[in-house]
Amino acid sequence: MNIEQARIFALSQPYATEDMPFGDDWVVFRIGGKVFMHIQLDAPEPRIAIKLPPETGAELREHYDAVRPAWHMNKVHWNDIYLTAGELTDPQIQSLIEKSYTIVRNKLPRKTKEALEP
Repeated sequence: MNIEQARIFALSQPYATEDMPFGDDWVVFRIGGKVFMHIQLDAPEPRIAIKLPPETGAELREHYDAVRPAWHMNKVHWNDIYLTAGELTDPQIQSLIEKSYTIVRNKLPRKTKEALEP
């Protein structure tokens, strides 16, 4: 999976948005105003940062060199997924993006969730 494929997949999640609040080097993906994924465009290796349950992140870090604590993020909850390492398949990466999206969506305030639904 490349960065553009990760971007398209993230935006395919219901009500997902993207913006660049930190300048031209970072793309941030949100649901209800809350971040579920980051992409650092000028990173030496293509990677995404996603939120995962601490135990899931720890387990993935133990098994895959392509999963590491996220740079400049809370390292308990945020994980960098290196896209070109070849260890994780596209469906695995998509599943992790969905998991991050779901975690963030489920923690939104009730009023925000209601505003997202038609």
